[in-house]
Amino acid sequence: MTELGPVAWPPAPIRTERLVLREPEARDRTAVIELLASPEVGAYIGGPRPRDELERAIPRAPARRPGLFVVELDGVMIGRITLTRDTGHLRQAAGRAELGYLFLPRAWGCGYGAEACAAALDWFADALPGEPVVLATQTANARSMRLAAKLGFVEVERFDAYGAEQWFGMWSPGPPPGGARSVGP
Repeated sequence: MTELGPVAWPPAPIRTERLVLREPEARDRTAVIELLASPEVGAYIGGPRPRDELERAIPRAPARRPGLFVVELDGVMIGRITLTRDTGHLRQAAGRAELGYLFLPRAWGCGYGAEACAAALDWFADALPGEPVVLATQTANARSMRLAAKLGFVEVERFDAYGAEQWFGMWSPGPPPGGARSVGP
């Protein structure tokens, strides 16, 4: 996996108490379009994309994309997580592994984001021991801010970008001071 380093991709599916994190499959296409066209999901990432544009742009069968996990609940995609090497969209993150997550609104408020992201971070810590992960989100995105804190990301700085205040945090492998790294439902 060149984006993150010498890690075989895809890994075996990662199973949590309620979820499966796996490589994308053709059957996820409809849910991916729903995710990217959702006004609620797009609120803090530049807005939703037009459904007809997505229908044309998203291939029937996904290409292999190291670092991209589909989050599945009861056999159905509810979100996706990325762990990729940042390409420099934010100077603070350039070259670092960055966590990203998007979940369908019907999955919000159930603890799935915390459960899935914790499992992905645990996988990352095993695959690339000792390497930190960064995360950026708008400070106005209260749900994302709570999830980052729950996962153990520590604020590094705040800054303005894309017309809004951004929060930039870092996660380091191993238990945070005073607690275990794992996050449950």
